[in-house]
Amino acid sequence: MAENNTLLDKLESLVARFEEVSTLITDPNVIGDQRRYVKLTKEYKELGDLMAARKEYIQVLNGIEEAKDIIANESDQEMREMAREELDDCQKRQPELEERIKLLLIPADPQDSRNAVLEIRGGTGGDEAALFAGDLFRMYSKYCEIKGWRLEVSSASEGAAGGFKEIICSVSGDNVYGTLKYESGVHRVQRVPATETQGRVHTSAASVAVLPEAEEFDVVINEGEIKWDTFRSSGAGGQNVNKVESGVRLRYNWKNPNTGVVEEILIECTETRDQPKNKERALARLRTFIYDKEHQKYIDDIASKRKTMVSTGDRSAKIRTYNYPQGRITDHRINYTIYNLQAFVNGDIQECIDQLIVAENAERMKENEL
Repeated sequence: MAENNTLLDKLESLVARFEEVSTLITDPNVIGDQRRYVKLTKEYKELGDLMAARKEYIQVLNGIEEAKDIIANESDQEMREMAREELDDCQKRQPELEERIKLLLIPADPQDSRNAVLEIRGGTGGDEAALFAGDLFRMYSKYCEIKGWRLEVSSASEGAAGGFKEIICSVSGDNVYGTLKYESGVHRVQRVPATETQGRVHTSAASVAVLPEAEEFDVVINEGEIKWDTFRSSGAGGQNVNKVESGVRLRYNWKNPNTGVVEEILIECTETRDQPKNKERALARLRTFIYDKEHQKYIDDIASKRKTMVSTGDRSAKIRTYNYPQGRITDHRINYTIYNLQAFVNGDIQECIDQLIVAENAERMKENEL
């Protein structure tokens, strides 16, 4: 019963905060402060889930006590039989509920619910690395389709033999960053390239970066200081794309608060045939870039505190190997190996992500002494 009390104590300590947040989100002053209001509504939802679990947990604990009392003191055989069934049911539900509450008590990463910017770049291995970057893009496109998420390409630089030297996309939907963040890192492929005449297996790599998309009020940008250029887009999209200056390029001088150095940020967007839309998307990417840079220190701090290899925030870490001759995928962070490479590169990556989430949650439970 000691553990029950510990969990209950943790839940009881949150009741007052839940009541306070419930009042705050109806306060006109809070509603007027967009940033604070968004933060508090997220907290209200998280605490609401905990309060619902608390209510259910108290019912289960009371059910156990009442059933035990009836079994010990009731002479009516039918009543005792019903109480045994109730006890059995409650005792099955208790550990499941405790696990759910422990997960809910882990402080959520406030960025998990955001949309994401997905960047894939061919690494070492020349043409083959660009082809592999193209395969990864196709894998994530299929995965987004399965999840019902919307993926839009912001810019792409194609490889000489196909694939991409670099491709940047925005992904929007439910809990996108919280799911895709585990994909950040270096992905390695071992296979016989199409150009290889001797049938030798080569190793190449591509890097994946998943950044939480910034909201408008996350970063302060002086839009008057942005230098804009327009140019004609090249590539597919019909004759109109080549005739009209729909592509946009922005230059912005930004002082990095972590280093004090002024950096020039250059962003191009040729995503649509509509210049204003491209401007809007270039601005969104600028916000995300600055937000990511400003939060890198925060990400590094978390990474240094965490013992887990699951999401260290280190984008140069080799996280996964795709071995084509053996049809094998290995995720090095959790020693997870499966032999369904074809399905995996066709977007069937959820099971691997689930394993990574479980591993990270286990680490975070230890940290929070749950």
